[in-house]
Parts: sequence; structure tokens; C-alpha cells
Amino acid sequence: MLAIGLMSGTSRDGIDAALIETDGEGVSKGIAFHAMPYHEGFRLRLAEACQRAMAMDKPGFEPLIHAVEEELTERHVEAVADLLGRSGYIAQDISVIGFHGHTVAHRPEWRWTWQIGDGAALAGAFGIPVVADLRSADVAAGGQGAPLLPVYHRALAHGLPKPVAILNLGGVANITAIAADGGIVAFDTGMASGLIDNWMQTHSDRSFDENGATAAMGRVDQARLERMLSDPWFAAAPPKSIDREAFTIEITRGLSLEDGAATLTAFSAVAVARSLDHLPDRPARIYVAGGGRHNATLMRMLASHSGADVRPVDELGWDGDALEAQGFAYMAVRHLKDLPISFPGTTGVPQPMTGGVLFDPA
Repeated sequence: MLAIGLMSGTSRDGIDAALIETDGEGVSKGIAFHAMPYHEGFRLRLAEACQRAMAMDKPGFEPLIHAVEEELTERHVEAVADLLGRSGYIAQDISVIGFHGHTVAHRPEWRWTWQIGDGAALAGAFGIPVVADLRSADVAAGGQGAPLLPVYHRALAHGLPKPVAILNLGGVANITAIAADGGIVAFDTGMASGLIDNWMQTHSDRSFDENGATAAMGRVDQARLERMLSDPWFAAAPPKSIDREAFTIEITRGLSLEDGAATLTAFSAVAVARSLDHLPDRPARIYVAGGGRHNATLMRMLASHSGADVRPVDELGWDGDALEAQGFAYMAVRHLKDLPISFPGTTGVPQPMTGGVLFDPA
């Protein structure tokens, strides 16, 4: 099938849209990819929507969140239209769209997770079936609802020597470890670029630390780093997931721009390194996807603290920017075939299960 995947991730920087050809089981073929950035005004409204949602004890109507959801859906319509125009395909060629929406709150301990985005409106805009709300069924069944990408990582890594690990660095970091027998263990490791971005946006005129240049000029405050890492969440065994809003930059208050960036970058790297202790087989090599792989300081710290050979997934011929969006296209096809997308070893769900809600304009 030809399938489109859409991802608005925890970095809150824009929409990734990918077109792939896949049967939902074997390795897929990437056809086209388009990244559509959010403008600053919408990014700030989206951040406020996330903060308000996390303050609620269950999903519900809130005027700002509803308005942001409508705008988010409109932007996804634009992203799909752009992707089709760039690819040369038309809507009638596409079998399904995997629509992640945007996570505004993630509370698996309360058995709810909230992704905004109107699947019915997106399906109606193109006449293409849409699979959305891909996390809720997992959480309702007792799973963490994240990470979901491991099933796609496993398909991509089919021919690689095992054990191997795939690390995704978005706003939050998650790791997928694939054993020699194909078994997968996956979980969130903590923050990735989220806090670094918050720091740069609060203390400079830049939205992120390009190439880790600011952190490279700073000194890690070891005392503050250890205080952040002392949070019991890091010692907890997987399965586990975390919301971007679970940590703040408050602990780095008073540090220089460079030292704050260095300390928060180390926070992400050391958390990944310590997470390897939870894996049944410690990987000698870690392949990295997501925007964080462009941060040379973060990549260097990851290698130093983990002792692993850390490389971008692009060395494998994969598109490290498109991987998440491709994964949701892959999962949408799996939904149509009633194949599982989450597993006991990935989200902690009691048994392998599919997920998502189908919006069929027909």
C-alpha cells in the first residue's frame, strides 16, 4: 500500500510528513518526505495548550486547546497537500494516512493520554481513510502508550547484526533494543532536546542550540546534573514513558547560557547511558534518529557516557528526519491488517495489540 504518516513531535517545531510503500510487515520503501515548520506564534500557543492539558486530571474541553486543535488539523491538511504535490501522487493513490496528532498530555499512570487533531476532518479533506488516536487503546489496557516506533525499528533493522539499539532523539528520548531472536525492549529514557530548546528560547534569541555549539562552550554543573538524575523515574525499570513537561529548566536557573546548555545536554546524554543498564544485552552500537542527532555535542556526550559506538541512522541509508513519520504510516497499514503495534516489551501492555481509530470518509 501507499501510506502517508504524519508526526508532530515533542520538539514542537513542526510537522513531518512521509509517504512510504509498505505491506505493514516487511521493510518499507520511502518515497517522499516533507518537513513543515511551525511559525513562532503557533509554537507558543501549542506549548501553552500542552501546559494547560497537563494541569488537567482528564481530557476535556478547554477553549484554547480546542482552538489549537483546529489550527493543528488545518496545518496537517496543508502538510499532506504539500507532500502530495512534491511526490507527484494524488489522493486517490493513497490507501491510508497515519495521523499521530500532537500529544498535549501523557498520563499513563492515570490510564489516559491525549493527542489532539481531528482525524475525521483530515479524512474528509482528502477522501483518504485516516488512522488516528494510536496510543489511547494501549494506555487503557494498562500500557504506557509509548514508545510506538519500535515495531517499525524492528522491521527496518531486520538485516542488522544483533543485538542493536535504535535511539530516537526528539523532545523526549526513547530507545529500542532488538535482540538476536527479534525480541524488542523499548522505553523512554528521559529528555532529549526538549529542555535544551526551552533553555535557548528563554535565555537567547535562538529556538535551539544549533549543532550543540552553545553547550560546547559551557561547563556541566555536576551537582545540578546529579540532582536532576536523582529523580526516582530514572531508576524505575521499564516499561516506562514520560511527558516533555515532566521536567523543567528551573534547576539550571542562574547558570550562564553556555553552562545551562551544557548541563541540560549532559542530562539527556547521561540519562540515555544509564538507561542501558535496563537492557538484557548492552548494545555495542547505537544508531540515532531524530533532530537530536544533528547536535554534535549531544552525540559526543552520548558516546562518552555510554561507551557505545554512536552513529546516525543515516549511515544505514535510513532518513533520520523522516523515521517517525514513516513509522506512523507503517502503523496505519498494520491497523488496517489488524496487526499489533505495541507489545509487552515496548509499552508494557499485557499482550500484543493493535491501536488507533479509523476515520473512513467512505
